[in-house]
Amino acid sequence: MLVTEASEAARIAECLGGHKAAILRNHGLLAVGQTVDEAVWWFISMERCCQAQFLAESVGIPLQVDPENAKAARAVNGTPHAGWFQCQPLHDRILRQQPELLG
Repeated sequence: MLVTEASEAARIAECLGGHKAAILRNHGLLAVGQTVDEAVWWFISMERCCQAQFLAESVGIPLQVDPENAKAARAVNGTPHAGWFQCQPLHDRILRQQPELLG
């Protein structure tokens, strides 16, 4: 999605609210974070979750995670620090492969 007007960006931000990711119909995924690393990790995680959902639905009706367990997992894995931390191995690998990115 190419946002060409500030009002479009404001509308997307308003819809996103306090959430860290969204699926934009006909446009794909959107992820945000307090750091680039965090936003990258939420995007990667969302992509993986979507793939898992499609696979699960291809073989039947997926089991639902109960809300309490989902909230407990989010409290541990969904923090800004966790997002940043999870992205660090990817960040390090990219910089090893492409050191000129920082130059």
